[in-house]
Order: sequence, then C-alpha cells, then structure tokens
Amino acid sequence: MTAPLSGRHALVTGAGGGIGAAIAAALAEAGATVSLAGRRRGPLEELARAIGAGAAVLDGFDVTDPAAIERGIAAARETFGPINILVNNAGEAPSAPFDKTGLDLWSRVIAVDLTSAFLVTQALLPDLKSHGAGGRIINIASTAGLSGYPYVSAYCAAKHGLIGLTRALAVELAKSGITVNAVCPGFTDTPLLRRAAETIKAKTGRSEDEALATLAGANPQGRLVTPKEVADAVLWLASPGASSINGQAIVVAGGEVMAG
Repeated sequence: MTAPLSGRHALVTGAGGGIGAAIAAALAEAGATVSLAGRRRGPLEELARAIGAGAAVLDGFDVTDPAAIERGIAAARETFGPINILVNNAGEAPSAPFDKTGLDLWSRVIAVDLTSAFLVTQALLPDLKSHGAGGRIINIASTAGLSGYPYVSAYCAAKHGLIGLTRALAVELAKSGITVNAVCPGFTDTPLLRRAAETIKAKTGRSEDEALATLAGANPQGRLVTPKEVADAVLWLASPGASSINGQAIVVAGGEVMAG
C-alpha cells in the first residue's frame, strides 16, 4: 500500500496525549516523519517508541515561549529536515464562571490556545513556503470556536480567534499552495475531558459516569468523539487529495454543530 505522506515531515504540538498523540500516530502510519512537540518528555518518549524510527521527541516545547519554539524547530529540522505539515494542537480548557475568570486565567488560555498558533506558524512559515504546493497548516480548534458554552469563556474566545486566524491565513497563503484549515472536535474522550468530568462531579455531586453522559449527550449520536476520529480528519486535510480544501472549519461532533 502506498504511503500518501511519504517524504513529508509533520510537527504536532501538544503531542503527548489525547488528540495530539492520535494525530501524530495517524500521520506516521501514513508515511510521514513526525516531530512530537510538548513540554513533558515522558509521554512523548512513550509515543515515539510506539511509532518507531519516524518520530522525534521535542520536549520542553513551550508554545508560549518564542525561544523554546525556535529551539524545538531547529532540533526538528536537524533530525528530519524542513517541516511541511504543521498541526497546532496544544491547548487547555480551564473552567470558571465569567465573573470569577481572572485576568491571569484569561491571559493564559489566550496564550496557550491562540497566541501559540500565531507563534509556531510564524516560526515555521519559511519551511512551509519553501515546500510550496502541498504545505499544510491544520489548527485544532473546537466546537467552542463555532458556538458558545458556559463556564469556559476564555476557551471559547480563544477558539473563535483560532478559527479567525485560520480563515485569514487561508486567503493570504492561498497562492503559495499552502492550505490552512481548522478541525473542530466536539466533546472528545481525552484526559482533558475526563478532568472536566471530575470538575462536574466535584461541583454537582453527580458521579463521573453521569458527568460523562451529560457531555456525551451534547452529541446527537449520544456518544463522545474518539481521538482517532479527529486524527482521521487531520489525516485527510494533510493528504494530497485535500489540496482544494482551504479556510474550512471541519466539525467532528456527530451533528452537534453544523458549520455554515
């Protein structure tokens, strides 16, 4: 079977677990070499062992720190050469009522979920442009970037901003052959979601299973999205067959949100 991404080099931020790990594994299985970027070495090394020789670990990759980003990108280039697929996946979603959302929390979420994509994309743009047609930027947003949810105002604002950035860059870079798209998962079965369920449990007294069922109920299919389903959408956008898909927010949520 032909590997559709053979000869391509992908960098995935937030690759240590959940959606990021699933994306990295899917890209590697399709033939790409993959640089696994994250802050903690342990989870990245575990994923790299599972992938094999086509993976490199970029630990200490703080997506809010331009110097750390530059060091990580330099190490990735040294290992596998120029990067032509970028997946901006790093993010966090702390919960708080709006009137108890302090400036520190707000600034942190905007930095990790939005400004990080600006910083990493800008740092990698020379690589992507040098590759020409076939360069890919894929931003992992959320249904929270297309709708509103209570108690995560900073997260919603950041993800709306990420989709706006996606659309602006898609137009700006279109003639270069680089495509820029966003993938918007609904409630996905990840450690981040499990922590959200624990918070619901602590605040409401409901069991964790009841909290998860409430989150799953937002999906008309009555279930949580799997990380692999999100990874499959990313894999399609990274493939040669998606060269005309540009500036889109692809929703992976079972019909919870329908992007117009």
